[in-house]
Amino acid sequence: MYAYWITVNYREACSIYACNGILFNHESPRRGETFVARKITRGLANITQGLEECLFMGNMDAVRDWGHAKDYVRMQWMLLQQDKPQDFVIATGVQCSVREFITWTVAALGLSIEFKGQGVEEHAVITAIRRDSAPALRVGQTIVKLDPRYFRPTEVETLLGHPSKAKKELGWVPQITAQSMCKEMVEADLAQAKQHALLKKHGYNVNVSVE
Repeated sequence: MYAYWITVNYREACSIYACNGILFNHESPRRGETFVARKITRGLANITQGLEECLFMGNMDAVRDWGHAKDYVRMQWMLLQQDKPQDFVIATGVQCSVREFITWTVAALGLSIEFKGQGVEEHAVITAIRRDSAPALRVGQTIVKLDPRYFRPTEVETLLGHPSKAKKELGWVPQITAQSMCKEMVEADLAQAKQHALLKKHGYNVNVSVE
């Protein structure tokens, strides 16, 4: 909030060309490994190759407004091309849950899962393996579990942006869906997991960090 208001202050007081972009969740294969979207794609890709055993999650009911970083950077450029500097919300206006993102990820890996249990006992079990990209897995295996360590005491249950101003004034609309973004992240993380698995198979000591 300080950054937002100091930008407004300098714009109004000193006539500096400065804009605020209020960015909702934006992801790509370059996202940090501890952010939840990348944690999911990377963790599950590692599991398919036997580099990890299970993905431990917090609140899977949380919903987020996820977009692709490419769309957001394009919007950043557009907001700096205005004759008059303004502030814009950069978001997709569409939500999905953490649980949905997990489901998209396993589908991109050629798997099907079923969520079982209630509360902290909830877990996901493999019900089908549709291709050979998951040599370390078997039907009936549990690959996702809840872990109370990842519950946030100040959890934000829902995030949703309203990019109507950007659409109306700049003609910006996101071009990449969250599901397409998820698939791109999975493909990148799976390629890396396969490399690590191959190195380990041939006796090289590969340190795979886990969250």
